[in-house]
Amino acid sequence: MTTFTTRFAPSPTGYLHLGHAFSALLAHDAARKANGRFLLRLEDIDETRCKPEFETAIIDDLRWLGIDWDETPLRQSERRAIYETHRQRLEADGLLYRCFKTRKEILEDIARAPHGAGEGPDGVIFIGAPLAQDEEQRKLANGESFAWRLSLKATREKLGVAYDALTFIETGESHCGEKIAQPDLMGDVVLARKDLGVAYHLAAVVDDAVQEVTHIIRGEDLFASTHIHRLLQELLNLPAPSYQHHALILDPDGKRYAKRDQSVTLRALRAERKSPEDVRRLIGL
Repeated sequence: MTTFTTRFAPSPTGYLHLGHAFSALLAHDAARKANGRFLLRLEDIDETRCKPEFETAIIDDLRWLGIDWDETPLRQSERRAIYETHRQRLEADGLLYRCFKTRKEILEDIARAPHGAGEGPDGVIFIGAPLAQDEEQRKLANGESFAWRLSLKATREKLGVAYDALTFIETGESHCGEKIAQPDLMGDVVLARKDLGVAYHLAAVVDDAVQEVTHIIRGEDLFASTHIHRLLQELLNLPAPSYQHHALILDPDGKRYAKRDQSVTLRALRAERKSPEDVRRLIGL
């Protein structure tokens, strides 16, 4: 019988806030109730924003909340070679292309589109294509920055009818049931960058498989990402966990909490002598 396994995977780019506490406690409580495993993963691949002091604070705040985890926390910064192996596999299958466009150029392209491409969870929905070989080589020779993007066109051609038949199980209240994966909601997402290496989508999918995660419990803001994650699982022959996307914790103005909201960080609440039980009451647990 497969052991119920879930995880909390924060990025150490700031202090944990009430929204993080909600996700972490939901996942931790679910694992303990099922006599399963709860894992901590530190998604610290962005070296420019991730700081050791934030990692220390995350661990301290989680322990203060009464959260414990099984196994040593996994650090993505230590696994770059593993992610690169998977990226190379997708490249060898002809599913990736180098995109040299800046965000500004992408926004300008979309503004010129006849009907507009709309907005996706990662910003704009971008569909691109590989450059001509001579132009690409010229840009590489000039040392221009680029991102490795997953080509939805190429993946559709590779999978055929299976592309539109991918499904995932959602147990969250808002989206409960078997869902048809719709990768087109995300466009040609970035899977790696020349300067930073692997990006979120690829690293998360690979690590969920390595850690044998069976249930992913996270905020509703990541629901759309699940569609592209399900596609990556299929392309890399990785298992598909079930998903539970919970409602977001909102401030009095109806906005979701962010790391810049220093007044609602767990660190600030602790300074006000709030208790872990107070935090549970604040977030409805």
